[in-house]
Amino acid sequence: MDSLIQINQPAPEFELPDLKGVLHRLAVAQGQVLVLNFWSSECPWAQRADEILAELKPTWGDRVELWSIASNANETDEQLALAAAAREPGLVLRDAEHVVADLYGAVTTPHFFVIDEKGFLRYIGAPDDTSFRQREPTVHYLKDAVDALLNGREPNPLETAGYGCTIMRHVL
Repeated sequence: MDSLIQINQPAPEFELPDLKGVLHRLAVAQGQVLVLNFWSSECPWAQRADEILAELKPTWGDRVELWSIASNANETDEQLALAAAAREPGLVLRDAEHVVADLYGAVTTPHFFVIDEKGFLRYIGAPDDTSFRQREPTVHYLKDAVDALLNGREPNPLETAGYGCTIMRHVL
């Protein structure tokens, strides 16, 4: 999925409802680092990413906001609410028409986009270097990117290949 967004440019503005229908705008999160996580209630890779975020959130504290975006066409609001209630890290937003997933070029769940406190996109990609062949990570891209921003440094790398379950944009 191609997108028009670029690293080190302003992150595209959007507004999405949470699972209770309350609207959330990207601009409101400025002033702290924001981690967008394209998320699925069904994907085991997304569930693994939830575990990673649950471990990282206490070390980041209030300096980092976590928003998960549910863009799969095949997941019902009820499924999402049930799964969201059982998870710890952050707010779950509903992107029922996958408009934000398309805008950001999100392809998989999980697919991370890290936005700095000024609203600039600073990292795109996977949480780590895990793959179907390598089950234990050796590099923690997401943690390293966020930690770099919190310490006034530029993330390195700026982008990695995502992995996980494909975002379902259409139900057959």
